[in-house]
Amino acid sequence: MTAEAIDRIDMATVNEQILDEMFAQMTIPEGYKAEIVEGIVYMSPQRDTRWEVILDIVEQLRTKYPRKRVKSDVRIDYPGHLNGFATDVTLVSESAEKNAKGLWLWQDVVFVAEVISKGTGTNDYGPKKSAYATAEVPVYLVADPYQGKCHLYAQPKDGDYLTETTVTFGTEVDMTNTPVGLTLGTAEFPRD
Repeated sequence: MTAEAIDRIDMATVNEQILDEMFAQMTIPEGYKAEIVEGIVYMSPQRDTRWEVILDIVEQLRTKYPRKRVKSDVRIDYPGHLNGFATDVTLVSESAEKNAKGLWLWQDVVFVAEVISKGTGTNDYGPKKSAYATAEVPVYLVADPYQGKCHLYAQPKDGDYLTETTVTFGTEVDMTNTPVGLTLGTAEFPRD
């Protein structure tokens, strides 16, 4: 193992310990979700519009995948500096298992969906997108009720996604040629 690989492993361990401490010290008000993006704590209110889109995505994933593979608002630590995300929707691989601390591993994530929140939307298009691409999450979907659009990112390489497809709400998001292997309907996604 190279010195660089050892440094990455050591840094990942330090990041995980710091994230554990940060999450343990949080008091999260009812009706909010918290996550840490590049070391900054963000709390977002859970609003009806976001929840309806999240639930719709979960329900459509459940037509193909068992409940144990579909997650929502569950902490997963991603590569980069202090990235403890509580992704709106996550699909983990069939072989995924929690680590000793009870956390899912980013290496097992197949699909992520984020629904834009007004105060934290720049994270979903910026540092979170970069972290998902760095982690080589095969498929990343951003549902944006303010634009009335979905942005589908696929084919991660070198910390970015090679393809982006944008569709308006009401149009189907074709993910049949991705590891997700289904078409996502957006006709019932509400707008803000």
